Amino acid sequence: MTSPDSHLDDKPSVTVRCQDNSSVSVAFCDRFSLDQDSVHYAVEARAPGLIARVNEVVAWIWDNDLTTFLDALAADYRGWAGERTWHTMDRDLAVSAVFRSGGYIGLTWTIRPWRSVAGDWSTSVTTWLEAGEQMSSFASDIRHFLAAEHVVHPPMDVPPPGR
Repeated sequence: MTSPDSHLDDKPSVTVRCQDNSSVSVAFCDRFSLDQDSVHYAVEARAPGLIARVNEVVAWIWDNDLTTFLDALAADYRGWAGERTWHTMDRDLAVSAVFRSGGYIGLTWTIRPWRSVAGDWSTSVTTWLEAGEQMSSFASDIRHFLAAEHVVHPPMDVPPPGR
């Protein structure tokens, strides 16, 4: 199941919880934009004994984005064979999808911070959603979360000209 959330500070977020185990979840939060070409956001993965976060995942406007991938999964609610995958350009967020009999989609979310830094790590959690309405709702929630017109632009440190 998915939910567009608002944290205590009223910042938009979306959380997808595993239908089989609601203590397993992935949250998309803390989005911002520095320009018109990208949206930055954080991804948190949670499971019993695990809390992991990657800051500044980047969605580029010219890239095959997460919403396109999720929309395609929702459109194929009757199922498919094998595994489908997607990842960001920096590969700090990746997701693979499989279809399970009974009409459920397993999304395995892998997060990893910049791999060029010493001490790199990665972790994965799997969430299961109903292939029909739950998947469609989640795709819609992510589309809304990443929409450029809803993104907060951080204040500039430089005063505007003429001041």
